[in-house]
Amino acid sequence: MRIRLIAALGVIVALVLGLSACGLSSGPNSVALTIYTSRPKVIAQQVVDAFEAAHPEYKGRVQMLTLGASEVLQRVRAEKNRPQADIWWGGTSQQFGQGVDAGLLTPPPAEVIDRVPEQYRGADNLWLGEMRMAEVIFYNNTMLTPEQAPKDWGDLVEPDMQGKILLRDVAASGTMRSIFSALIGRAAAETSAPDAGYDFLRALDRNTKDYPANPSDLYLRIQRQEAPVSIWNLQDILVQRSKGAPFTPVMPASGAPVLLDGVGKIKDGPHGETADTFLDFLLQPTTQQMLADKSFQLPTVPLEQPPSWLAEVGLNEMPVDWHTINEFEAGWMDYWVQNIKNRS
Repeated sequence: MRIRLIAALGVIVALVLGLSACGLSSGPNSVALTIYTSRPKVIAQQVVDAFEAAHPEYKGRVQMLTLGASEVLQRVRAEKNRPQADIWWGGTSQQFGQGVDAGLLTPPPAEVIDRVPEQYRGADNLWLGEMRMAEVIFYNNTMLTPEQAPKDWGDLVEPDMQGKILLRDVAASGTMRSIFSALIGRAAAETSAPDAGYDFLRALDRNTKDYPANPSDLYLRIQRQEAPVSIWNLQDILVQRSKGAPFTPVMPASGAPVLLDGVGKIKDGPHGETADTFLDFLLQPTTQQMLADKSFQLPTVPLEQPPSWLAEVGLNEMPVDWHTINEFEAGWMDYWVQNIKNRS
């Protein structure tokens, strides 16, 4: 009898733990919001902390998982029939477009949509551009002087840059895929074919020492002086510099691709009302002003005061046909992986 009672209690405990793990428990300490994000953890946590301070009922109840942008898309897609998250935060317009096509998203509240200018919204308002990211060159200023550093994209393929470049692994990075596609697209616009863009990437591959797997590894290896030069988004470079990294950003003379980084509400997520509350908080002008001032963000939401650092960098936007990029990026990047990477 005692053995049966112990077994029964074990089943009950397992059921309770299982429900809690699935986010179905309703106690005061249960998960009230799950976010999948590709934003830098320190920046995302800053927003979550501010959100919990503004909404004490959610204190300690926000669960956040940090992944690469492509990994977030893959995970949300895999969980489509049983969503585990409520917010998809961070990713390119191409990735969110794939999410729309796959039926993974649902619109946020109308008052939140209205804060974002129309040109920065996804199809049917199913996702919203939260910020604009300028993609620039940067270098370790303990290894190169400003005179030695590249000034434009073409400088990266010059012979004197051989072995001096580290690039984030392209296939796994939505940001790098967009940068490379923008460079191919620029060449394709002039020749009506991607061949000149492929030739540029072959020359860049010849000069690239390695492809670190993630941004943290990239920053560490540049600081360790394995190579002085790389490409990445301006926001993260300035954040790293503010922490003491010897990084100097270079606004390319011919312009920087400016990507739209988005946020969306996952369809049939387990905590839809809390997701609406979070999106309302995230896209408030006060929250976006904080991110602009403290985290070097270029918000899409209009601000009362431009951040002071913006004048220093001299933003110069490269004209990019993002509709063409969205159409051809997958094929172009497959070609790069199969025919260019580490083959030059």
